[in-house]
Amino acid sequence: MPNVTIECRGVWKIFGDREHEALDAIRSRGIGKSEVFGEFGCVVGVRDVSFEVAEGEIFCIMGLSGSGKSTLIRHVNRLIDPSVGEVLVEGVDVNSLAPEALRELRSRKIGMVFQNMALLPHRSVRDNVALGLELRGVEKAARNATAESTLERVALAGWGERYPDELSGGMKQRVGLARALAADPHILLMDEPFSALDPLIRRELQGEFMTLASQMNKTTLFITHDLDEAIRIGRRIAIMKDGMLVQIGTPEDIVTNPKDDYVADFVAGISKLNLVTARKIMESPQAYAATHGPIDEAACPAAVPDDSLDRLVDLATGSRHPIVVVADGQTVGIVTNQALLRGIQGRRSASGPTAAAGGVQGVANDG
Repeated sequence: MPNVTIECRGVWKIFGDREHEALDAIRSRGIGKSEVFGEFGCVVGVRDVSFEVAEGEIFCIMGLSGSGKSTLIRHVNRLIDPSVGEVLVEGVDVNSLAPEALRELRSRKIGMVFQNMALLPHRSVRDNVALGLELRGVEKAARNATAESTLERVALAGWGERYPDELSGGMKQRVGLARALAADPHILLMDEPFSALDPLIRRELQGEFMTLASQMNKTTLFITHDLDEAIRIGRRIAIMKDGMLVQIGTPEDIVTNPKDDYVADFVAGISKLNLVTARKIMESPQAYAATHGPIDEAACPAAVPDDSLDRLVDLATGSRHPIVVVADGQTVGIVTNQALLRGIQGRRSASGPTAAAGGVQGVANDG
C-alpha cells in the first residue's frame, strides 16, 4: 500500500502482571481468553493484530463491546504500550519515542475525538477549541483566529463566546471535532464519537465529518460498534472479535463475502441496494453468450460497473432485456434479472464476473 500513514505489526496487548507468561501459553498451547484469565489472571485485549492505513483513508474498526477496538486505537498515540509488536506512524515506531518526541507526536500529528468530549465548562467554546494551540504556545490572536475558522468549518460560526452548558449534544460533538482539527493533525483517532447522539443528528454529523476529512485529507481511524455507520464512513472496515481482526475489506466485500458466521451475523440485516455494485454481480459477455446466445446490446439498458443495485433495479424495471455493463466504450459484463435478484439477496450470479471485468471470481450456488 503506497503512502502508509499508520501500520500495526503483530500487536498484542495482555493486561496483567503475568502478561508474557500468558502470551507464551497462547502461542504454544493456543488457549483462549477465558483460559488465560483463569490460569494467569490476565485479560487479552488485542491479539496479534496487523493492518495498514493509507494516507487520507478513513479506516473503520468495529466490533461488539469488549472486542478490543478501543484498546487497539490507543496504541497509535501510545496511550497504551503493546505487550509485543510495533506501531508505526509515518514510518516511526511510536514505542521507541522519548517523552519529548511523544508529546510532539500527540500535539502536532495526532488528534483524538472521544464519545465524551470532556469540554472544559469554565472555558468558552472558542477557548476549548484553541486549547491544543494554547498548550503548544501559539499566541492568543493566532489561536483565536484558527479556532474561529475551525468553528466555521464545523457549522458553529458565531458560537465562540458561548459555553459548553449552552450547547446541545450535537453541538458539543462539533466543538470536540473542531478542537481536534484546530491543531491541524495528520491523523484523527475517533472513538465512537457519534454513538451517544440521536439518529438524525448522528447521520448529519457523519456526513459533515466525511466531507471535512476528505477536504482536509485526514487519515482517520474510526471506532464504532455500528455496522451501518462503518459502511457509510469507512473506505475499508476491520471487524474485531475477542481482540483479533476477523476480516478486513471494503464495505462491499464485507457484506457480500463475510469470512465466517460471526461476520455474516453482523451483516445479515444490511440492505445491499446502495452498497453492492454491478461489477460484483455481472457475468462476462462470453459467459452470457455461451448460455443464452448472442445479445442485442442496442436493445438493452446500459449501466457502468459502479452503478448500485438500486440503479440496476430502476433499469431492469423498464426493460425486458438484460443490462449491459459498459466501461471505456466496451461491454465488460451482463446483469440478468436472476443475477440482480440474487444480488439483492446477498448472492452473486451463477456465472460470476471475469477477472478481466474487475469482479470477483467464484460464486455461491443457488442453495
